[in-house]
Amino acid sequence: MTYLLALDQGTSSSRSIVFNGQGQVVAQAQLELTQIYPQPGWVEHDPMEIWRTQLATAREALARAGITASDVRALGITNQRETTMLWNRKTGLPIHNAIVWQDRRAEPICVKLRARGLAPTIQAKTGLLIDAYFSGTKLRWLLDHAPGARQLADNGELAFGTIDSWLIWQLTHGAVHATDVSNASRTMLFNVNSNQWDTELLQALNIPATLLPSVRPSSALFGEVSADLLGAAIPIGGVAGDQQSALFGQACFKPGMVKNTYGTGCFMLMHTGRHFQTSANGLITTSAAQTTKQPEFAMEGSVFVGGAVVQWLRDGLKAIPSSADVQALAESVPDAGGVMVVPAFTGLGAPYWKPDARGSITGLSRGSTLAHIARAALESIAFQSAALLQAMSRDAVQAGGLAVAELRVDGGACVNNLLMQFQADLLGIPVLRPAVIETTALGAAYLAGLSSGVFQDTNELSSLWQAERRFEPTLAPGHAAELMARWEHAVRQTVLAPDC
Repeated sequence: MTYLLALDQGTSSSRSIVFNGQGQVVAQAQLELTQIYPQPGWVEHDPMEIWRTQLATAREALARAGITASDVRALGITNQRETTMLWNRKTGLPIHNAIVWQDRRAEPICVKLRARGLAPTIQAKTGLLIDAYFSGTKLRWLLDHAPGARQLADNGELAFGTIDSWLIWQLTHGAVHATDVSNASRTMLFNVNSNQWDTELLQALNIPATLLPSVRPSSALFGEVSADLLGAAIPIGGVAGDQQSALFGQACFKPGMVKNTYGTGCFMLMHTGRHFQTSANGLITTSAAQTTKQPEFAMEGSVFVGGAVVQWLRDGLKAIPSSADVQALAESVPDAGGVMVVPAFTGLGAPYWKPDARGSITGLSRGSTLAHIARAALESIAFQSAALLQAMSRDAVQAGGLAVAELRVDGGACVNNLLMQFQADLLGIPVLRPAVIETTALGAAYLAGLSSGVFQDTNELSSLWQAERRFEPTLAPGHAAELMARWEHAVRQTVLAPDC
């Protein structure tokens, strides 16, 4: 039997999953990760806790699978993207907590970059907008504020990395300092057209090139796990940021194929092949997981509040005792009764980009109940995702691409049948839920399996992908368009609402 081990280091937890040669889950283990909030808008993680929990779950997953490290052909890594670290090359110890992707402390640096007129250059080279979300400005903040960081960096004594690089360093006892193209593309320092660190961008942010890891394709040999950690040496054969890994795990290898991950937020990616295109509709361009040195791209849009709206129903409104109860409450009414919930709790992401917007409930009447609000809250996830796909479709058409034929879905909220059916109704295309919804970890396993010879090519991976359920649209196109128009009206009301 062939086994692959995937390390899935996320924002809220570290997980490890053992897959067999058919891409099926054999065993898994998970540990929560402590969230550190030094002040409003700042989010940090303890790098040593990340390493300890990831190693512990890897050992536990192997034990639960009843196998040893010598039974594993290769290991893949997928990780929370943009989260930024600096560590000492000599000691291997971090000089500061990891700055998490959600952290906003680098916004003043972004303001200065915009004022210098660098936005068009950065978008043309990286596909990204200037935002504190990305790693480059976080790294600049660390160099400016972590004690002694600038001097150590100038002396070549520090290493920068996203979480994948940190794990590779630890797994190889410091022998390898590397990342893959998908993670590098989220730094705002990497030219995605040439797949190289960009000298002009490094100079603009005053970042020494000696800090940077080497960049490899997502499916490649990144070194070997030291035998003393898991019991035997295992080749590290695949690395990708979580959303690109999910795109790969969903077997979205061809231009026009789209996946949407329904988690705390929602992340939608459309594969665009070898065509680099900047969005005219509020999206970003990013490197897809790559099996060769040839650049491949994806369009991406993010919804800030997806499944988190269900947590708000549970914890804020006390409308449900547990998140699992939301479908029953929402189904207790035939529709939302004209109620619209726009969950802009932390602003609106793509395609609106209104960071100052705040949530709203509109369309209330005397007959409105908690059930109507619950249904509207659940439907808001689908409305936001539909707006994303419409923006992607406009970009695809402008680039001469094909119309989107289906949406592949994953993430915790995709198990909600009411939500997935409403999503299909709004989009007018089938929504496909895979048999294996752990697609982020599966993508890392697939990448590792390709480099180690477990799989021959992406055609074989496509043949392994299976749908567990297919949701066909049932609404007339005119009715769906009317619902989307009502949603956009609610968004306008939210954005234009006066401050109280």
